[in-house]
Amino acid sequence: MQFVDEVKIHVKAGDGGRGCVSFRREKFIPRGGPDGGDGGDGGDVSLDVDPGLGTLLDLRYKAHYKAGNGAHGMGKNRHGKSGDPLVIRVPPGTQVFDDETDELLADLVAPGKLHLLKGGMGGRGNARFATSTNRAPRHAQPGTSGEERSLRLELKLLADVGLVGMPNAGKSTLIATVSAARPKIADYPFTTLVPNLGVVRHGGYRTFVVADIPGLIPGASEGHGLGTRFLRHVERTDLFLHLVDLSELQPGDPLHNFEVINEELGRHREELLKKPQFVVLTKMDITEVRERAEQAVGFFRERGYRVFEISAVTREGVPALVAAVAEALDRLRPRREPVTDGEPWEP
Repeated sequence: MQFVDEVKIHVKAGDGGRGCVSFRREKFIPRGGPDGGDGGDGGDVSLDVDPGLGTLLDLRYKAHYKAGNGAHGMGKNRHGKSGDPLVIRVPPGTQVFDDETDELLADLVAPGKLHLLKGGMGGRGNARFATSTNRAPRHAQPGTSGEERSLRLELKLLADVGLVGMPNAGKSTLIATVSAARPKIADYPFTTLVPNLGVVRHGGYRTFVVADIPGLIPGASEGHGLGTRFLRHVERTDLFLHLVDLSELQPGDPLHNFEVINEELGRHREELLKKPQFVVLTKMDITEVRERAEQAVGFFRERGYRVFEISAVTREGVPALVAAVAEALDRLRPRREPVTDGEPWEP
């Protein structure tokens, strides 16, 4: 399924129906009087947060949304039917912005409905205006227009753990090892073009969600590479796993690359550097990586990072990493809501 995390739409609530000007005209009833009915109210617009959705793809190919108009009033005091409401489904984690003012209207993280726009009111028919001094009113009210707005919807994934690092650091391989997620894995840069979510179950009952974020490069916070398009998906995570590839397949100095990635996170949003971060040395099944690991471990531990050495291919060190992540999340979010999706992961 295609991943879409930003769309622009124009939404409009329904217009109210107009009131009716009518008089009762029946045989043998000489004084019928006004009997024009009221118009129906226009339909409202609301957003429904659906946990079954993970992308804004359903809104990608339609730009305009409109609720139903109210029906017009009729004679014999018949009121018009209210317009059908419009409910737009969005995934959890959707932020709603006014596209003209850039104002954040709502941050939808929990299932439920958000009332967004009010439909127009139906006009009153002439029967409403009859008085003792004006027994035959010949006017009625038009319905009012429904509210309308241009919106920008942005999706920020809801995940407990974010995997960050240079392209080809082993993020996709790790998430495929610890969860039921099956991202595309290959040995060329930017294999991962969209974020992937995986549910990890630890200890038989504890679960957490891991987000595999496309690899970052220098200048990502300014839009280089995949740029800021996916940096926002790490904003909601509670813990970072920073994957470092010590093999010769990774261009540049791995330790320098580590600092570059953190700089990009800080430039995007300074609060990201305050989140806990574990350093994960990957591809430990390669001999040259094992030889370089001792120096790298010392480098990171001197800077206060907790370091793990793993091989996602052989699963060496992976169970210890998963256990440490689960323990850290229990401290960070002691009342975290359990996730029931996904398949159990066995080390």
